[in-house]
Amino acid sequence: MNHQETLTAYLAAFVVELVQTGIKDVVVSPGSRSTPMAMVMAEHPEINIHIHVDERSAAFFALGMAKAANKPVAILCTSGTAAANYFPAIVEARYSRVPLLVLTADRPHELREVGAPQAIDQIHLYGQHVKWFADMALPESSSEVIRYARTVCARAAAIASQAPAGPVHLNFPFREPLIPKIDEDTFILDERPMGYVHVRNGEMTLREDEFREIAQKLNGYKNGIIVCGNIADERFAQTITELSKKLKYPILADPLSQLRSGQHPLENVVETYDTFLRNEDAVSYLKPEVILRFGAMPISKALTIFLKENHQAEQFVIDGAGGWRDPASLSTEMIYCNETIFCEQLSAYIQPSKSEDFLEKWQKVNNLTKANMALIKDHQELSEGRLFYQLAQMLPENATLFVGNSMPIRDLDSFFLNNQKSIKVMANRGANGIDGTVSTALGAAIYTEPLYLVLGDLTFFHDLNGMVASKLYGIDIRIIVVNNNGGGIFSFLPQAQHPKNFELLFGTPLNLEFEHSVTMFNGNYTKVKDWEHFNELMNQSSYAKGLNVYEVVTNRDSNLTQHRDFWRIVSQEISNYVKGLQ
Repeated sequence: MNHQETLTAYLAAFVVELVQTGIKDVVVSPGSRSTPMAMVMAEHPEINIHIHVDERSAAFFALGMAKAANKPVAILCTSGTAAANYFPAIVEARYSRVPLLVLTADRPHELREVGAPQAIDQIHLYGQHVKWFADMALPESSSEVIRYARTVCARAAAIASQAPAGPVHLNFPFREPLIPKIDEDTFILDERPMGYVHVRNGEMTLREDEFREIAQKLNGYKNGIIVCGNIADERFAQTITELSKKLKYPILADPLSQLRSGQHPLENVVETYDTFLRNEDAVSYLKPEVILRFGAMPISKALTIFLKENHQAEQFVIDGAGGWRDPASLSTEMIYCNETIFCEQLSAYIQPSKSEDFLEKWQKVNNLTKANMALIKDHQELSEGRLFYQLAQMLPENATLFVGNSMPIRDLDSFFLNNQKSIKVMANRGANGIDGTVSTALGAAIYTEPLYLVLGDLTFFHDLNGMVASKLYGIDIRIIVVNNNGGGIFSFLPQAQHPKNFELLFGTPLNLEFEHSVTMFNGNYTKVKDWEHFNELMNQSSYAKGLNVYEVVTNRDSNLTQHRDFWRIVSQEISNYVKGLQ
């Protein structure tokens, strides 16, 4: 075979195996050195090619698809700084446990470190932020190298999906000429055409005697709580609520736990803890003896502090991916078992508790907090708290709500109340950054509809070019931009007590007119006038096609005052209630 035929045979074998692993979506950023891989992929009938010219946005777009589909997505770029632009999304994928297959083209070995153009050191470029790295062999057509290419592909896809899921990096050196020779027989393989090696990933579990031992411990505790962070398993909601029913423990449900919305029982799900755990009387009144924690660390700082303050409680951390989610070193038992399996198996050995006193304490305080939501829901000015309160009521059934970081995710935590609409809530909470949010949401919208994105003005600005995906692929998305003209979260932090350079360093007002950017991408822009106007837009939104951006202008100072007034009123109510019981 000549060079062109060898190159084609090598890459065709890799691409065929890629499809056999179940990876069908590839986000490609155009470039020269990646030409052979891109051209071979584009010819395969079972691969969906998504073109995104900005590598940074492209990687986040793939991240969104992988999050929504819960399966790996591949990204492909050329050599040099193109690969470096993948880094933020790879970091997010690593820490949020999202499977990505990162494919970077590279100069061949003789052109490395000799001053060749567009050649940087791509060996272990992403360091410990990828689960596995391989610098691929140069293309050959020998049966040994063809088997190698297929095996590495299957291995990479399996490692990306294996708990904890995450990114895997394969670096492909290519010599010129870069144009493959593709014909009708390109994807016909003589050896094992149905897949070279099938990797089976199992789920972690415990022995029967270990479930029995844990159940015996929990049967001895009446005052327990269950804390649930980000969980992607759709089976989990039903099993955890059944376990809660037996134990009579309240479930403190982070909005990313998927427990605040759905058809599962909601009576034991407590959602306003971020407000009432700011009150010392509530903290003392609701002191637990034992804590069961599932999923990622919760968003709420008040809840995190509550967990730290109750370090004397026995704390079980259940992690089906074998991680170490315990930043305050509070756990007394680290249990490596699939979360759904743990709930199912443990329930069989739990003796149903006859005491509901502790559960009722939490429910009563939760209901007291919700009863004071009038301050939020009746607020006449456009405000961030009321926005999230209303979203729970106004989003259509089975909607997906993607939320940006900083203030939006925190207001979601505080004001998005339980409902039975089966609303899926998503966010980039691996590294908690604001970059790539628009692109991630648009990627998720490929696999979930209708999708609503709520984010702040700085986060929107940070990824404006991500909107091009909606224009190119006709993706339907409704973006609600909460514009408080700067970094609203800093008003709640200690920096706000130092006003001299606060606006310069932290407030950072941009004074942007976003309408022009939206129009550039053929989107529809609307500035919300008042709550009646917002309600009208939301009622129409589920039928909206393409890119639709609704800008909600709020005031940072008024937002801070509203939050503090609400916390103060709730705190007074709870203190009066608790002291009245003494």
